[in-house]
Amino acid sequence: MSDLRDLYQEVILDHNKNPRNFRAMDDADRKADGFNPLCGDKVTLFVRLDGDVIADVSFQGSGCAISTASASMMTQVLVGKTLAQAEALFDAFHDVVTGDPTHAADTSAVGKLAVFAGVREYPTRVKCATLVWHTLKSALKGEQDPVTTE
Repeated sequence: MSDLRDLYQEVILDHNKNPRNFRAMDDADRKADGFNPLCGDKVTLFVRLDGDVIADVSFQGSGCAISTASASMMTQVLVGKTLAQAEALFDAFHDVVTGDPTHAADTSAVGKLAVFAGVREYPTRVKCATLVWHTLKSALKGEQDPVTTE
């Protein structure tokens, strides 16, 4: 279990220090804002679609290491996914980070995002990991109201 925790920490720290796709997108089709009032995480998510396929996704904002790493990794895995695949990935990720911490989570559907499985042991941190995912859902639906985790 120590190796998994070490990997978790290493991946989270890497994506926090060097977030991927951290940029505004001028040609975005969809944009949404998210806010976690508990710890102050703020994110703006940009999505460019090609039909029903996510052609590009990026983010800007400020937040804790878990929030930033979650946004960074999410943007990497979503490019090329259909809207239906993105929705399924949202559901699978949400299950992994909110599941019962006394049972092993089925992480097969989330791939590299499985490093966030340990977050479920810390309920206040779940909101940090899922903020950008809820913001994605709002962006894809074209909703205008900012997303909040409260």
